[in-house]
Amino acid sequence: MNHFRKIAEALPGAGLDGVLLTGEHNRFYASGFASMGSDGVALVTTKGNFYFTDSRYIEAAERQVSDAAIGMTESGKGYIAWLNEALELSGAKRIGFEDETMTVADHERYRKNLQAELVPASALLHALRAQKDARELERMEQAQRITEKALEQILTEIRPGVTEKEIAARLQYHMLCFGAEKMSFDPIVASGPNGSMPHAVPTDRPIQSGEFVTMDFGCVYGGYCSDMTRTVCVGKPTEEMERVYETVLKAQLAGIAAARAGVTGAEIDGAAREVIRRAGYGDYFGHSFGHAIEKASGYAVGHGAAVAAGMVVACRLSETLGLCSAETTARLRAVLRACGLPDEPPYLPASLVDTLLLDKKRSGDGITFVFCERPGRCLLRRMPFDELRALTARTFGA
Repeated sequence: MNHFRKIAEALPGAGLDGVLLTGEHNRFYASGFASMGSDGVALVTTKGNFYFTDSRYIEAAERQVSDAAIGMTESGKGYIAWLNEALELSGAKRIGFEDETMTVADHERYRKNLQAELVPASALLHALRAQKDARELERMEQAQRITEKALEQILTEIRPGVTEKEIAARLQYHMLCFGAEKMSFDPIVASGPNGSMPHAVPTDRPIQSGEFVTMDFGCVYGGYCSDMTRTVCVGKPTEEMERVYETVLKAQLAGIAAARAGVTGAEIDGAAREVIRRAGYGDYFGHSFGHAIEKASGYAVGHGAAVAAGMVVACRLSETLGLCSAETTARLRAVLRACGLPDEPPYLPASLVDTLLLDKKRSGDGITFVFCERPGRCLLRRMPFDELRALTARTFGA
């Protein structure tokens, strides 16, 4: 299964002669051939398609890639040389590139050495991939069927004394046995008090009777992913647990009912979130400036960098409120710098409050914000937008 033709047919409308695919996900979408990381390059043009890889993958590529000329890199003839030959053969002069994922270093290398103009094309590729064809839907559905079978099996194995790590390991084992290629992501298993952490990492904590166990897991089948979250109770739930569970179930059903062609993801999320808000649990959705930084940049700032900068903002705001020390902020910034992440926001936080007004997690005239007390301990606090705007101005300047 490949999408060379679908991509090529969209190029003229975008004013392009071709598109260069260096990221593994878009390469797979175009060619139907999976190779890791940067170990391959595809070029789709209006006059023909090309796929280049190294000696580790060439045999598999020759077997699996159809509708494309295939070449192998070697000493003295790397990807640039192969691509320039392909550009000459196809006559492509204006080619798209994956502007949202290509590194600055790679862009500079291609810009200086390719005999073509590079034009941002991530938006085009997103639009093409968003609408799935029948073959893609079939693979996605099969991935979900595998995930559901693993859930059915794990429900017979969850009992007091079993650890979160053991459940996570068994989930992966079952999905692989039922036909998965690999996991969509590392499974999340959170029991008891750990359930309040949306992206908790499974621990050695033994599950106890009367607790919720939340599992977030999925697998890859035919290159396509499933992703499912389910919460179960071990033993008899309390009335409060039943009330929360029923609220979340109603919210899920509201989101399903709102889903139809032409509706945005934010609208579907809003339908579900409104059920939770009306039930009195709206303040349990925390937020920080990370997503606002992403949105304000038009998603030019990557998710990891935006979250890192948002953490610094949260710490500095917490300092102003007297919730955490300057030493805590300094420690955080030092760790971020050591990881190559930004330790300052790219925009004045006061200017980002207006972006938060558009956020799906807002409720009325305020938002529940995440503040920091010390490493490993955060605080959720409901704050009106006017107060948050004044706090950011006091901390960072208008």
